[in-house]
Amino acid sequence: MKQDQFLTVLSRDEAEAKLHDLVDISPLNEEEVPLEQALGRILARDVVASIDVPAFHRSNVDGFAVVANDTYLADEEEPIRLRLNKESIAAGDAPTLEVKLGTSTPIATGAVIPRGASAVVMVEFTDSRDDEVLIYRPAGPGDGMSYAGSDIMQGETVLRTGDLLSSRETGTLAALGIAACHCVRKPRVAILSTGNEIIDPGEKISEGKIYDSNSRIVADTVRENGGEDVFLGIVPDDEEQLEAAIRDGLRHDILILSGGTSKGGGDLNYRVLERLGTIHVHGVALKPGKPLCIAIVDSKPVIILPGFPTSAIVTFRDFVQPIIRSWAGLPPQSRRVVTAQQAIRYHSDKGRMEYTMVNLVKSDDGYRTYPWTKGSGAVTTFSQADGFIKIPANQEMVLENQNIEVELIGEELSVPDITSIGSHCVGLDFLLSEVKRFGFGVKIINVGSMGGLEAARRGESDLSGIHLMDERTGVYNESFAADDDNLVLVRGYVRRQGILARPGHFERLSLDDLLSSHANSGSLNMVNRIRGSGTRILTDKLLTAASDRLGISFQKAVESIRGYEIEARSHNAVAVSITTNKADWGIGIETVARDYGLQFKFLEDEHYDFVMPCSKFASPAIQKFLEFLQSEQAAKRLNTLGFQVPEDMGKTLDLSRRHK
Repeated sequence: MKQDQFLTVLSRDEAEAKLHDLVDISPLNEEEVPLEQALGRILARDVVASIDVPAFHRSNVDGFAVVANDTYLADEEEPIRLRLNKESIAAGDAPTLEVKLGTSTPIATGAVIPRGASAVVMVEFTDSRDDEVLIYRPAGPGDGMSYAGSDIMQGETVLRTGDLLSSRETGTLAALGIAACHCVRKPRVAILSTGNEIIDPGEKISEGKIYDSNSRIVADTVRENGGEDVFLGIVPDDEEQLEAAIRDGLRHDILILSGGTSKGGGDLNYRVLERLGTIHVHGVALKPGKPLCIAIVDSKPVIILPGFPTSAIVTFRDFVQPIIRSWAGLPPQSRRVVTAQQAIRYHSDKGRMEYTMVNLVKSDDGYRTYPWTKGSGAVTTFSQADGFIKIPANQEMVLENQNIEVELIGEELSVPDITSIGSHCVGLDFLLSEVKRFGFGVKIINVGSMGGLEAARRGESDLSGIHLMDERTGVYNESFAADDDNLVLVRGYVRRQGILARPGHFERLSLDDLLSSHANSGSLNMVNRIRGSGTRILTDKLLTAASDRLGISFQKAVESIRGYEIEARSHNAVAVSITTNKADWGIGIETVARDYGLQFKFLEDEHYDFVMPCSKFASPAIQKFLEFLQSEQAAKRLNTLGFQVPEDMGKTLDLSRRHK
């Protein structure tokens, strides 16, 4: 077979580019994994809730299920008397009797709320006598109970492609009744140790022998980065045995060896690969790590790491680890860099990029670095160093007191690059999913526009989607951010809000008619949005105007609307409630109505913009978000999703002149 390179040294970047040309680093295909084996795996599909959690209106206390209106006048001096229904509901029981005005039903914690009941009074605030119960404290709607879907609502995306499944995520899957999930297949990494001098840990040491540490380091690093290690054992310096072991290793996704790549007569690994396949890289301008060898045999990548431990670790971390992570569906390894000053002058070999392990020492002026000098053959160099510095190939020296960047080694708590707290929108879901593809971690928490604005003020949210209209001016978002010099407002896109309903369910979609329908029959159920969300604020504003036109108070209007107090945390959840006949109508965006095949009656346009703390604005993740937001790709996709894209999307708004 042809040997492309035999110690014809390539630069580090040339070697990496050649490896990526040879190997497809896309995530591997998915496989179905039983829930009990899913811990630590990477999701290959979004998980959308197929049920509500809880699946029914549930009592949170032991007490009595009541109609809340019956209890409003109750106090300790003059309790309210209610007739007891002839059933008592335990957890797991299905209620059979409706709670009507003037009646009550005993209920246990966790039991199903019977039809007609709107609250549960704790047993501590009651007194049972024969066939009636005395209520000593009033209860408001929803007191003592949890609504169906208050934790997870059917149709809600609870986990996303690329999420790492910890015990929290597997618990969520269990709560949804999911017994198996689709995960990215773990890459199988075959590991082969070679050499007459290598022995297994636990064996008796003798002169000239060394324990096999490289395979242990590689195997554990593979597992740390989402792969499955397959150790093939130790093979002596025998070409026939080595060839058989290599062929066995080719059954897996990639084969890793170490040592046997130099010019010595006993270096057999590269000679066997030369016969079996094609060697594409043999020598990289790295210190440590020059003897790295990269080959392709039967369409499988085979990597021979240098034999010295630190050299093997550095080259595996730099060249192989990113491939394993990508195959496993993991984002690129987070590399934390700190700025420090060099404590002593350090000489480097010109012509090779050098990775120098350092210790960091805290000083009054920050960090100072002291280089390790044990060499690439030392096992402790990598394990005990705090980090490393990269010295370019054309640089011969790092001067004392020179500012340098140190890349830290070691595991730390993983904090998302962007925590987005605010209003839910499928457009924001798309944008942050794309940012995640660039290697940034993302967490989304849907609390509504006002909650997101306050989270940004406190510095808890890196990026908050908001759609808050100033009723004085009719302008969205600007006045809300203008009174805080620590906030930045970035123009987003325009959404169409309207009434959502099932096709043909009822013809009249104006709020006036809906209020009239409720007043006349009370047969239509609404699903609302959470308090503090921009859509909830818009809903209340529009209902206020409609009630004024009908000559009734806002309070009277909402009391006539069945389901007004039922809250959904996303537009998708509103749509699912309607499509599954849990509700008849709600207010949401046209995009979701279209996706779920619902009837839509336009109410008004709104600006969905992004607010963030000034202190987070310059972060790489936020800058990548803004860069993508201004891209043609983002505009096309947002248009496809049904949003209007203004010319200034992605631009920072100047609020100083208009809102002082």
